Amino acid sequence: MQVFLIPIGADRYEPYYEPVDGDDAPPAEEGGFIARQRRRLSEMLREAEAERHRRHAPAAAGTGAAAGWGARIKRNVMRWIVERAAEQRLLWHLRTADAALLHAPDDVTASHALSVLISGLKRDADRHFRWFLVNLVLLIVSGIFFFIPGPNLIGYYFTFTTVGHLLAWRGASRGGARVAWEVAPSADLTGVRAALHLPAPDRDTRLQELADRLGLQHLVTFVERLAVPSA
Repeated sequence: MQVFLIPIGADRYEPYYEPVDGDDAPPAEEGGFIARQRRRLSEMLREAEAERHRRHAPAAAGTGAAAGWGARIKRNVMRWIVERAAEQRLLWHLRTADAALLHAPDDVTASHALSVLISGLKRDADRHFRWFLVNLVLLIVSGIFFFIPGPNLIGYYFTFTTVGHLLAWRGASRGGARVAWEVAPSADLTGVRAALHLPAPDRDTRLQELADRLGLQHLVTFVERLAVPSA
């Protein structure tokens, strides 16, 4: 498992991971409420990813104002799910990892990079456990909206948040305590930090070059969403 410690400011970092297609699905034989919700989440993510690929295509002719309004809401919900999934998938996959390689900027020491990662995982574990409990209650309550026609966007939302927080809590807990980490220095990740100081057009071009070299398809979007603007 390969994880990338991405600079998002002068002294701020976020871990980043891009999964292989299909990695989010639980084993077909796994049973129980959580497993069913995980399978539902996997289906939602596939639909959300497809929605993201369609969002730049010309909108299909609508059948009325209500249909257009509903389609726009669904697109926004799916877009939000994709963005949040990108943030949590690292933690989801740490649940089953025994060892991982942390790629870090080569201008920081391995011990510092690992300290940043582990302290962040511990904070994430506490935060996701609290939110899992809150969203589990809200998921159960959201069942009263089953009678609303059209896509159950409320159910989509609370399925994602509940299962997402559960998996993230378990992954963060394991990643901070049981995963054996190795650190590899990367000049390209140091280049990400330098790119943050460039004007917008040049920054985007440079980030895309670095993303291509690192083999990270969605890195530019991740950095643009989280980066702290340079002074």
